[in-house]
Amino acid sequence: MNQTLKGKRVAIVAADGFEESELSSPRDALKNAGVDVDIVTPEGNDIRAWAETNWGDTYSADKALTDVNESDYHALVLPGGLFNPDALRVKEDVLSFVKAFFHAGKPVAAICHAPWILINAGLVEGRRMTSVPTVAQDLRNAGAEWVDEAVVVDNGLVTSRTPKDLDAFNAKLLEELQEGRHSGQHA
Repeated sequence: MNQTLKGKRVAIVAADGFEESELSSPRDALKNAGVDVDIVTPEGNDIRAWAETNWGDTYSADKALTDVNESDYHALVLPGGLFNPDALRVKEDVLSFVKAFFHAGKPVAAICHAPWILINAGLVEGRRMTSVPTVAQDLRNAGAEWVDEAVVVDNGLVTSRTPKDLDAFNAKLLEELQEGRHSGQHA
């Protein structure tokens, strides 16, 4: 356990259809480092994973979005998958919650299709980012510089492409969480 991360709290915001490994792997890496993790869903309902080619396990929600604030957490994780970010990016309460982390300068980590949420929240212009290749043009159109790298860090914003990049994604997430607030993180 990393003593500098003990007592830190991270929210993972997800809905049905998140890519299972993109939630379970960061969650496990955080917990193994001594971080408290809450799975936060829009209504506080359990959510079902997508596991590469079919439906996966059901995950229990720890909190409903209406019951949490950015101030409750030190960082935010947004898993990808196709269905999950597409559903979340049109929910104003989700977008407001995500924006609050940027306003506070706290680390945010998004993988795969999750940058769609950041695009809809108006948070990617001028940022250097990566994602699954099918989201690359969306990021460019929103003013981000898209690069094809396993993990990209831009002032507390951690992005990765796919589950094959989870080791790099998790390592940078833990590093940014340990560093804490980032004055360059902006909304």
